[in-house]
Parts: sequence; C-alpha cells; structure tokens
Amino acid sequence: MLREPAAEFLGVMILIIFGNGVDCQVVLSSNAAVASSPKGDYLSLNFGWAIGTALGVWVSAGISGGHINPAASHLGVCHLAWLSVEKGARQAKGYIAAQLMGGLVGAALVYANYFHAIDIYEGGRGIRSLKTASLFSTYAVNESPVLTFEFGAQFTDQGNHPPPDGLLPLFLFILVLGIGAALGMETGYALNPARDLGPRLFTSMVGYGKAVYTFRNQYWLWCPILAPVFGAQVGAMFYEAFLYNGSEGKFNQP
Repeated sequence: MLREPAAEFLGVMILIIFGNGVDCQVVLSSNAAVASSPKGDYLSLNFGWAIGTALGVWVSAGISGGHINPAASHLGVCHLAWLSVEKGARQAKGYIAAQLMGGLVGAALVYANYFHAIDIYEGGRGIRSLKTASLFSTYAVNESPVLTFEFGAQFTDQGNHPPPDGLLPLFLFILVLGIGAALGMETGYALNPARDLGPRLFTSMVGYGKAVYTFRNQYWLWCPILAPVFGAQVGAMFYEAFLYNGSEGKFNQP
C-alpha cells in the first residue's frame, strides 16, 4: 500500500536534492565570500536538473511508474487507460501527496547543507529574500511571457519507437537537458508542480514569508502548478488525436 507513494516520495526527493543543490552551488559560489571561484554555470544547472530527473525516475519507475510529477499522475486519472476511476483517483491522491512531501524534504536537506552560504550571500544571519528563494522554486524573469510545453507522450507509446526497457530515465535526461538549455531562462522550466510547491512550502516556513506566494500576482499558482497540469492534458489530447494509432485510442474507435 505504501510502496508506491514511498517510491514517488523518494523519486521527487532525489530530483530536488540534485536540482536545488546545483542551483545553490552555482549561484552561491558566485559570491567571493562563499567560494574562492564560481562552481559552475547555466549549463551546470541544466545537467543537474536532468540528472535529478533521470535518477528520480530510475529509482521509482519499477515500483510506481516513476511519475515524480503531479501533472503525470493527474493525467493518468483523466485518461484512465490502466485503472478504474475510483482506484485511479485514490492512487493519484496518494502519489501527489507523496510527491509534494518529497519536494519539501529534498529542499530541507539542501537548505540545511547550504544554510551558512545562504546567510553570507544574503548579507547576514537569518536574512531571507527572493534572491535566494529562487534557488528552491521557480520565479519568472521580469516581464517575461509564461509558456509551458509538455513533451513525452511518445515515450510510452509502444507503436512509436518507445525507449528500450530500462532506458526511459536516459531519454528523460535528454529531454530535460534540452528543455533547460533551450527554454529554461524565462520560468526556470516550470514543468513540475511538486518540484515547485514542495520547496516553496518549505521556504515559507523558514523565514521567506508570504513573498514566495505574492510574487507577480500569485505566479506560484498559475504557472508552476496549473500550467503543467493543463499543458499535460492538452499535449496528451493532441498526441492521441493526431499521432497515436493504437486501436484503444479514443479517436481510433470505429
């Protein structure tokens, strides 16, 4: 009963440890009082998040399916190709709760590791602002449009060259690396509600206050949470309507 949510918890926690960890290392080390030289650059961020995604899925895929993203869990309930409605909704709730807690705990571990470096970077003990809150959750750059793209439906379509068994994490590594390198600047590629809300909840508990929620008219709700969920729905419907050719597809029924 608990194995699958536990796998999702661990998968998201691993994602956040690598993702928030690389954010903190690259940004905080740019301060000469923290490190003698910078430890990484924007490409380091891309690789850190891609590695975290791959390892998180690798750890959990054989047990829970490796969703590590509420948008994916919600998509499973909406399309219901593999569960009854009641069981699917119940399982998705457990997955999503575990994913959020995994994000919170992962952020807490990274925060504890970089606590003193954050003090130095902020300019004093206990000072906390959006300058370092952005190391844990996504905050769009000024005046940027916000678009969320959802990729990946093809990875599970047996009729369209899916990855070989056991190699899905590698393909997700490539996908996340590419999204970060090409599209990551404006929103920090806000693709995963658990990756954002879990750490955001944590930062609101440790001194960052309500600013993590009031930024740009509750940006936290409509971009990193709602946009990936609806983006996943739109992407899946587009794929099923125009590309999927399986006989069980809703658009392929006689």
